[in-house]
Amino acid sequence: MNLYFEEENKKFSVKKIIKEVIIWVIEIAMVILLGYLTVNYTVERTTMIGESMNPALQDGDKILINKVSYQFTEPNRFDVIVFKQSGSEHSYYNIKRVIGLPGETVQIANGKLYIDGEQLNEPLLTDTINIYGLAAEEIQLDENEYFVLGDNRNSSEDSRFANVGNILADDIIGKAWIRMNNFNFIDKLNQN
Repeated sequence: MNLYFEEENKKFSVKKIIKEVIIWVIEIAMVILLGYLTVNYTVERTTMIGESMNPALQDGDKILINKVSYQFTEPNRFDVIVFKQSGSEHSYYNIKRVIGLPGETVQIANGKLYIDGEQLNEPLLTDTINIYGLAAEEIQLDENEYFVLGDNRNSSEDSRFANVGNILADDIIGKAWIRMNNFNFIDKLNQN
């Protein structure tokens, strides 16, 4: 009778170990899946290249991109966005500030920005614009296009130039969210 009891205990013990191993494997798989989803669909890290977003962002700043923010809302005026130009040979992300929204007209005249014919009152610290580019004439944005500018208005390759042009909504990766070196939320930078 004692032998029978020991055999049952061994069977119970083996079943318990197998059950614990299966649970452990499932937990590891879930952590790996969660990590994968987080990295690929929620946040991403990039580096600011160039001086086009001075003074808000400096060359070499490490930026955390919020890739979820525009899944539920549209970019707002003055948001700093990260985008990749469709058909671009550039292998890096661009970082610029949204100025013109879908359906609006944008123009630069006398060093000032105009949206739908009215001067834009910017809450940003920027220099007077000396280079108007394509925006010297009114630019009509389609329902899925954004007009973007760098904060360093006279040293930025942005929507004023044909090689960048208007940004399609589908090309927006996400919102530039956090400057990781000198930790700061980007939407709070370069405000009057």
